[in-house]
Amino acid sequence: MSTWRDDPNAIPPWNKRPKCHCSFRTWLQVWTDPLPQGKKGCRFFKCPDIDDDFKPCTFMQWIDTRLLGRVSFNQVETKGQYYARHTQAREEARLAREEQERRVRQQQIRLKGKEDELKRRRAELGQREAALKIQEEQFQAREAQLKREADEQKNQYKEPAQSSTTDGRNKKGKFLRFTQ
Repeated sequence: MSTWRDDPNAIPPWNKRPKCHCSFRTWLQVWTDPLPQGKKGCRFFKCPDIDDDFKPCTFMQWIDTRLLGRVSFNQVETKGQYYARHTQAREEARLAREEQERRVRQQQIRLKGKEDELKRRRAELGQREAALKIQEEQFQAREAQLKREADEQKNQYKEPAQSSTTDGRNKKGKFLRFTQ
């Protein structure tokens, strides 16, 4: 199976071409000068020089190191063909970029929805925590009140038993006289 490198009249695919210093895909040409010797008819890539800065780009890369055979025409690719491929490649890149941007926007929308849901759940959680804190404070207050009431009841039952003078004795153990 022959490839574009083996067939002297084949035009290589766009993505197989090197980029020049201007960052454009290169233009396929055939060497027509007799010098350097042995290069006439060899294919090479060169800068399409479509920059508007009027500085010539000197990029050139040989495809064939030796003559492959008879090339049927001097210019393997016309400028029109080059520009058509260049425009098609730019359009494909633009469509791919737009598709990627669309996917990114959809992902951002999904993430925003998830962030909003998390924010809502955090707010609910904060409300629940505040309600639980209030309930715990109420529980602790009720527990303290019950403890005070229990202590008061204990003290109430202890006091009469300790200060009982029903047997007629005072606190020092002496009998009291009852006078009428």
